[in-house]
Amino acid sequence: MVSKEEPTPRLAVLGAGVMGTSITTLALIHGVPVVLVESDPEKRAGARARVERELRTAQLLGARPDIPEGELVISASAADCRGADVVIEAITEESGLKVKALTEVDAAVGADTALVTNTSSIPVDELAEALPHPGNLLGVHFMNPSYLIRTVEVIRGSRTGERALASVERLLTALGRRGVRVGDGPGFVTSRVLHRMINDAARVVQEGRATAEDVDTLMQECLGHRTGPLRTADLIGIDNLVDSLKVLHERTGDEGCRPCELLLRKVADGELGRKSGRGFYTYAVGL
Repeated sequence: MVSKEEPTPRLAVLGAGVMGTSITTLALIHGVPVVLVESDPEKRAGARARVERELRTAQLLGARPDIPEGELVISASAADCRGADVVIEAITEESGLKVKALTEVDAAVGADTALVTNTSSIPVDELAEALPHPGNLLGVHFMNPSYLIRTVEVIRGSRTGERALASVERLLTALGRRGVRVGDGPGFVTSRVLHRMINDAARVVQEGRATAEDVDTLMQECLGHRTGPLRTADLIGIDNLVDSLKVLHERTGDEGCRPCELLLRKVADGELGRKSGRGFYTYAVGL
């Protein structure tokens, strides 16, 4: 929630996929205005409806403060990010695409705007070295749904400047989020640990030793994992998970991060998790 002492930060979000929509929802319910930029016409056309659905969900789950909602502007152009205090990139987990998007927005906003990547696995320094103003970039790894999960991973690259870090800290305060700073590197902390575990859980199912339900039940009831690794995979998006695992495998050489055949097969079959209606479990589409 925005403090009376602090001006309301202005936020721009790149990408109207699962995470871009989730982060946008988090900002709006805390009274922070958002420019949501999506280059794909089909995704852009449905973006407002997806955000409104998330806003209703946040309300039903008691995650929506009783304050005026921030204004939402949906755009096709990075030029409309001009004037933002912070821009959060939340697009596909591919280094080249992220660099392209961040470079475009850097040219639009100038040297004084903090740039954030919501990457789950690509090192911040790897992205920063390709940008005109590498000191403006840092990582903030929001979890999904971000309006329910109050802690975020904050990754300061070796070139990240104090001004960018301060801008992001002000935004996180306005959003009611606690940032935990961790070192840069493939997967940081959460993805380095979690995604390998999900890969192993899927491999157990692939080998026929347990069902997805049994794996999740054991991890929940014996080890205290809130949702179970395979329900978590469905929430992340199995395609996003596979992309992240490939990044981890390529950059660490850890064979445990090579996506198992079951995950690859699910992606090939369009079984991507909640967003497609089917992954390890079956869902009503759009939930």
